[in-house]
Amino acid sequence: MLKAFLHKHKVEAGCDEAGRGCLAGPVFAAAVILPRRFKNELLNDSKQLKETDRYALRPIIEAEALAFAVGSVSNSEIDEINILNASFLAMHRAIAALHQKPEHLLIDGNRFNAYQGISHTCIIKGDAQYMSIAAASILAKTYRDDFMKAAHAQYPQYGWDTNAGYPTIKHRNAIRQFGTTPLHRLSFQLLPAQLSLAL
Repeated sequence: MLKAFLHKHKVEAGCDEAGRGCLAGPVFAAAVILPRRFKNELLNDSKQLKETDRYALRPIIEAEALAFAVGSVSNSEIDEINILNASFLAMHRAIAALHQKPEHLLIDGNRFNAYQGISHTCIIKGDAQYMSIAAASILAKTYRDDFMKAAHAQYPQYGWDTNAGYPTIKHRNAIRQFGTTPLHRLSFQLLPAQLSLAL
């Protein structure tokens, strides 16, 4: 059973990201402030849900949330500042876009760069513990999937409509055969060390 809040008398925003382990595309993050009495039995960590359930939940979250926002950091920015800092920046961009300022942030994971004096709590596997983080995980995942499906239309050989940029065999074989695209993260190990990559 997911918890509604950590601090009973504070406005809390749950934050989560999607796409840290991908070889291509931006990293996305979302911040969500849910009503205290929000309930939905389907709501869970996005990784535990079927794609159809994630997309069914997204409009419910967006309609019922007190505030929500999505932020992203491009692959070129990731190459400049590294994926960990990019994940924090994506969350900061999502928090900055909220039309209601939270008093406390619930962050999925074990590390975070503080945002503008707002207190925060890092929670390992928080998306399986708190409703607001689970909601943020669903928004981040679905918005990122939408981006990668759109990118697939331009670069169909990489299979981004199914692998979303993650390092699947098909994706890596396409990199080996066709090289990289402007969406690939060049600071990542795109192919195993024993394979050469023609850039």
